[in-house]
Amino acid sequence: MAKLYSVALSKLIEDLKLETVYMPQDPQEIMIKTVDINRPGLQLCGFYDYFDGSRIQLFGLGEFAYMEKYTPQERQEFLDTFFSKKIPAVIITRNLDIPEEMVTAANTYGVPLLRTSQPTCDFMATMIATLKVDLAPRITRHGVLVEVYGEGILLLGESGVGKSETAIELIKRGHRLVADDAVEIRRVSDKTLVGSSPANIRHFIELRGVGIINARRIFGMGSVKMTEKVDMVISLEPWEKTKVYDRMGMTDEYMEILGNKVPSLTIPVKTGRNLAVIIEVAAMNNRQKKMGYNAAQELLRQLGMVDDLPPETIKKDTSDEY
Repeated sequence: MAKLYSVALSKLIEDLKLETVYMPQDPQEIMIKTVDINRPGLQLCGFYDYFDGSRIQLFGLGEFAYMEKYTPQERQEFLDTFFSKKIPAVIITRNLDIPEEMVTAANTYGVPLLRTSQPTCDFMATMIATLKVDLAPRITRHGVLVEVYGEGILLLGESGVGKSETAIELIKRGHRLVADDAVEIRRVSDKTLVGSSPANIRHFIELRGVGIINARRIFGMGSVKMTEKVDMVISLEPWEKTKVYDRMGMTDEYMEILGNKVPSLTIPVKTGRNLAVIIEVAAMNNRQKKMGYNAAQELLRQLGMVDDLPPETIKKDTSDEY
């Protein structure tokens, strides 16, 4: 069974800059566990079939226009019924004036009451996007995540193969570090994986023989980044004379991470090979492929050797969690 994640209401208040109208307890203790948001038009009419009380409830102009048709006593009755469903929070958009009956119901049933100046649809889209990141399925992998020419490159390999040293060289060449040693990967959509670093080791790199360094302090703010999409996985491994490595690039290989397919390469490490330059070229080549150009296929076409292209290869992410 997939692990369920939650986010504290206090984080949403801070991230979305919400005004607190009423808060019954410490918002750090109120946990939001679902990405879905509900506009309670049907519930105000008394229809509670299939109502999910774990969702944040959003009130906009439509809901307020409906409530204004009723007397204060009638409003109090259906708001009491609504707030009694143990909902996690109610958010009012457009800085609308909150009726006393709503404040009374929130106080009676201990429901947080928040407000924002944003239009309802804009705020709903922003909040869903925020919750998708905060509640996304995630894993932590031993590796390095760097941004190279706008491509998020996840470097994997055994300890000591040279991942951190390669990251330093890439930073020196103007690229940016996202995470070293431990990379937290979140699946924010069916097509997108986002990587970041745990907060307690963010911007730090371990170099054997040198020790721990802070990349942001040494190379400046332009050398680091908080998050980045995982566009490609590059596995570094010691060169083996008996192993046959891909020299054409005709076969597309993918690694499956959290159910998403990510383009994958295996680069052998050998004395004299400049890994930073190779990774730069791999990143640019990956961008070209996404734009519809494949150099290997063009070469074979010019040589008249294109028949049936080989099928793609998908590798499972079998590494253990960090």
